[in-house]
Amino acid sequence: MMHTTIEDLIPQLKSQILERLDIDYMDPEELDEEMPLFGEVTGLDSIDALELTVMLEQHYGIKITDSKVARKIMVNVRTLAEYVYENGQI
Repeated sequence: MMHTTIEDLIPQLKSQILERLDIDYMDPEELDEEMPLFGEVTGLDSIDALELTVMLEQHYGIKITDSKVARKIMVNVRTLAEYVYENGQI
């Protein structure tokens, strides 16, 4: 499936994140793309970051080996979508 814009990627990534992390108490529409992915609001941790890294590799062929890069792109759904848009196989 071809996605052409970051705006197309955002809802797709929201669904994939919630599915991957088994977050069933939230709908993709409820996940604010500007909200920090990690920290007090979400309760996500380093294990979740690893899960997201695996998800990016499986879905988009993106390998992230540097934790500094991972922290920079996993700020929120929008930063993730921008990185996938620039670097992924979409």
